[in-house]
Amino acid sequence: MSAKAAKTTKPAKPIKPAEATKPASTPLHEGHCKPLKGAANKLAATEVKLLLKQLTGWKLIDKGEAIEKTYTFKNYYRTLAFVNALAYIAHTEDHHPDLGVHYNKAVVRYSTHDVGGLSMNDFICAAKVERLAADGT
Repeated sequence: MSAKAAKTTKPAKPIKPAEATKPASTPLHEGHCKPLKGAANKLAATEVKLLLKQLTGWKLIDKGEAIEKTYTFKNYYRTLAFVNALAYIAHTEDHHPDLGVHYNKAVVRYSTHDVGGLSMNDFICAAKVERLAADGT
């Protein structure tokens, strides 16, 4: 590369950490959970509505403080296989859902207790669960 070319080439604009985690720039399922505490990390109702649009079949419950979806399966074995795979996601992200496990269904509910409602972590994990379900239900 000539010296002239090196002078005219602009360096790549660095991505700020906050920009890298925005839902619009990164698909939810590719995000990772972060430790969150306090009401400052609770999502506003407008943010929740926008994020919820990215998740098929999830509904807002508990006066907007949680999200939930029921997954159905052919039998108990498949239900438990899904729940075990979901447990791995919860472990790696250090963010767990409340689960209702039945013969042929699993009810998955997310809310971040430490912020008093919904956080970005809930939507990241819900998106990861969606990908898991798409692969195996």
